[in-house]
Amino acid sequence: MYTIRGAITVKQNKKELISEAVKVLINKIIKTNKLKDEDIISFIFSTTEDLNRVYPGQAVRELGFTKTSIMCLQEMFVKDSLKKCIRVMVFVNNNLKKDEIKHIYLKKAADLRKDLNYPLKEE
Repeated sequence: MYTIRGAITVKQNKKELISEAVKVLINKIIKTNKLKDEDIISFIFSTTEDLNRVYPGQAVRELGFTKTSIMCLQEMFVKDSLKKCIRVMVFVNNNLKKDEIKHIYLKKAADLRKDLNYPLKEE
């Protein structure tokens, strides 16, 4: 078992924007890491305090993960930190090795992990 991390930002605190961003992020994590539905054990999401119109888990349910555990939390507030950000930790069970895992950081969230050695930024 291992985890895959990811994050994405939205421009406004709107249900539709948050849901769409979550779907983009999760689909990109799945595609990039070649995951199957049965590989995914659970999701833990956090959002910054300025995003409160919808639970990220609702969008994941709409993607078809109706029997997968999902938890949504508020990200710890840190002064001058990135705003309007959705973060995820995906718990996975398959045969990927640690150096094969691709963590996905999109839009302004790409600045959170500049240390990763593959392209992250996507608008």
